[in-house]
Amino acid sequence: MKTNTLPFVEGLAARQGAAALLGAVVDNRLALDGLLESDTAPAAWRALDNIRDRALALAIVKSALRFRGTISYLIFAMLEHPLPDNAKNVRHILHVAVAQIMLLRVPESAAVNLAVEASSRDPQAKRYANLVNALLRRLIREGDAAFEAAKAKSVEAPDWLFAMLTDDYGEHSAREILAANRSEAPLDFTVKADTSFWAAKLGGIAINGNTVRVAHGQIPVPELEGFGDGAWWVQDAAAALPVKLLGDVKGQHILDMCAAPGGKTAQLAYAGANVAALDVSKNRLKRVEENMERLQLSATIIVGDARKHVPETLYDGVLIDAPCTSTGTLRRHPDVAWTKTPDDVVQLTRIQFELLDAAIRVTKRGGLIVYANCSLLKAEGEFLVKRWLAGRSDVVVERVTESRDGILAAHADHDGFLRTTALSFTHENPLLSGMD
Repeated sequence: MKTNTLPFVEGLAARQGAAALLGAVVDNRLALDGLLESDTAPAAWRALDNIRDRALALAIVKSALRFRGTISYLIFAMLEHPLPDNAKNVRHILHVAVAQIMLLRVPESAAVNLAVEASSRDPQAKRYANLVNALLRRLIREGDAAFEAAKAKSVEAPDWLFAMLTDDYGEHSAREILAANRSEAPLDFTVKADTSFWAAKLGGIAINGNTVRVAHGQIPVPELEGFGDGAWWVQDAAAALPVKLLGDVKGQHILDMCAAPGGKTAQLAYAGANVAALDVSKNRLKRVEENMERLQLSATIIVGDARKHVPETLYDGVLIDAPCTSTGTLRRHPDVAWTKTPDDVVQLTRIQFELLDAAIRVTKRGGLIVYANCSLLKAEGEFLVKRWLAGRSDVVVERVTESRDGILAAHADHDGFLRTTALSFTHENPLLSGMD
């Protein structure tokens, strides 16, 4: 009796899972983190039933996304004729293999053989199995020189995003920002007190007052000293800055608009504010509640759309951490560059505009509003705020200055807007450099 069961090949399932995940991200524009936790994740990923295979597949995908521009350029340069648009699966298989060979340093023969095997087993890719073999063996022959040449001529972003960044920062800075995003981000903690103590205890450095930064490690955060005691919480150094712009909030009634996952809520509560944490997602607010309980801090939790929020009393200050394209978090989420589109910018700026209008309605006369998000695009930041201000006569800008805001002013532009990028903090150890 014949069987259709294909023989087991060690390591193949992890590569197939990686290629399937990569395809779901770039073809369907689905966020990687959401896919990992969803029943709609590709079958090849869900079929991985051990932690080791999943960890390998995820490492491959993140590397392939982080260097997607370089890998695409390299493959294109090595082909006599471009792959047709419908050859998506073989393209994903190639990206997975190149990431293994050039970035993860997987044994070359294993990477090639598994890529050829994956192609042979895929109905849409099997006609390209010989091409996969030839291209990858050529890559091995040409080695790092070919990869570095491709890296020098490419950017890790789609054309539309690179064009917008170039308009905002100039081509040279846009390229530098995107190049910095090739490195994995460090891990930052906001500590309640004794920054120097916790920097030494966690093996990191102290920056921006009460942030401790460590190179991204393999130890799960909940296992680190101080987690259970609520001595600190995970928060990028840049994400900790907006709350500081509110000044002394002790005793003030502050709305944290779009509060989840709660890092800024914790900052406000620890600073002595009476905080209302508002978010449209009940599930995300559960995480805020859990964090506040661990940190032994308190806040009023409100589930709802910030644009429709009607408080019993007006707030002394409002922090708007607006939903955005998240392009300022590419080091942590390299999929963002490949899942967003110009249409997303248009839709999100409309929401951001509405949130600013909502903030005015719930803030006392003389109160302070801080508008912030994690986008690199000025269309979602400075330009949007200026456009909004042009239509109002009841608001004035409180500019970021050295006399008022101290070290924060180092990140201010000539108009007094605070702006950070992956180039905003440098350290002799590149693994400790950069900000969201």
